[in-house]
Amino acid sequence: MNMSNQPTKRNMGRFVIIAVIIVAVIAGGLGYTMLSPSATRSSSGTSMVATSANPAQMTSATQPAVSVSLLGAGATFPAPLIQRWTVEYNKLNPSVTINYNAIGSGGGIQQITQKTVDFGASDAPLTDSQFAAAPGLVLFPETLGGVAVTYNLQSSGISNSTTLRFTGPVIAGIYMGSITKWNDPAIQAINPSVQLPSNQITVVHRSDGSGTTFAFTNFLSVVSPTWANAVGYSTSVTWPVDKSGTGVGASGNAGVAGTVANTPGAIGYVDVIYAISNHLGVGSVQNVAGNFVIPTLQTILWAAGNATGTPNPTDLRLHIVNAQGPQSYPIATYTYMLVYKDMSLNPGINQDKAKALAKFLWWIVHGGQQYAPALIYVPLPQDVVAADEQLLMSLNYQGQQLLS
Repeated sequence: MNMSNQPTKRNMGRFVIIAVIIVAVIAGGLGYTMLSPSATRSSSGTSMVATSANPAQMTSATQPAVSVSLLGAGATFPAPLIQRWTVEYNKLNPSVTINYNAIGSGGGIQQITQKTVDFGASDAPLTDSQFAAAPGLVLFPETLGGVAVTYNLQSSGISNSTTLRFTGPVIAGIYMGSITKWNDPAIQAINPSVQLPSNQITVVHRSDGSGTTFAFTNFLSVVSPTWANAVGYSTSVTWPVDKSGTGVGASGNAGVAGTVANTPGAIGYVDVIYAISNHLGVGSVQNVAGNFVIPTLQTILWAAGNATGTPNPTDLRLHIVNAQGPQSYPIATYTYMLVYKDMSLNPGINQDKAKALAKFLWWIVHGGQQYAPALIYVPLPQDVVAADEQLLMSLNYQGQQLLS
């Protein structure tokens, strides 16, 4: 489907997609079939996970006889899925309890570096200097998601079922503070069928270190030389709109979504599930092919299929923003788990915990992937799973391999 179709048709299609997603989330997601992990392939031929290798078939009988409690912390972007994993895995292995604190990617990187948690999570791939600060730390992709551009114009008579269009330069202009009104000619020109208000735009951004911010600002740096030169991209940046007084910071994806929902005339960026669950407007973003695309499981999958390439098990940092392809959603990203390759390097982990953690990590990239679509995350492509497997098989405790 060409994402540049007439707005009314596109809005009807988006409404149906959102309705299906909400029903699936409420139902628990087990019957969700919008993107079947066993049958779906990307437009570039990247197959999705269909089977589980032996370590993914773990039951309570294969886990340590003693009760084990694991603690993780980090990204809010994948938090709904990670928290679902902890519940489902405990059902399979009652002796293993897993808690996850969603404190942002920056906090997750900090805590796993300081070895105060057993595993971390980050939407931003670590830099070389971050790896140097945590010798022995490795990362691997756990799922895929999209960063949605959200807004609240209901008080101006524009319902949240209306799909506004955005280009990269327009988004950059809004967050730079050079576009301050909703009816600015640059926004109105790409939304000719919508009567936009003259209200000032309240620009909401993350106040904490965030992988969502990394993906969002990475996209802006690719599509806007002005943004790249003035701001750049990272998990935390200096927001120009804060200097002009139109910027508002909020902690976590939930904080940004809540602020947009409670602020007439606001715009923000969040993981798709947070936009849907808060009933926010979700914009279509112009991709490299010139089409305006909304974030769905399929458009995120197309971005991954067209941009991932051949994963290198020794370095699984993957960048897929502004991917090629007529239907690729341009602000798509992998998100990562962080763990020490030799788990004995983390003083809080004994051998029983190491075995339990390794088996949990193996399970999430196999059996755990079935829970992704209902929460609007994309199951990992099979070639990424294969690369993850190689890395996970290298996990050890004082040199003793943890998975066989």
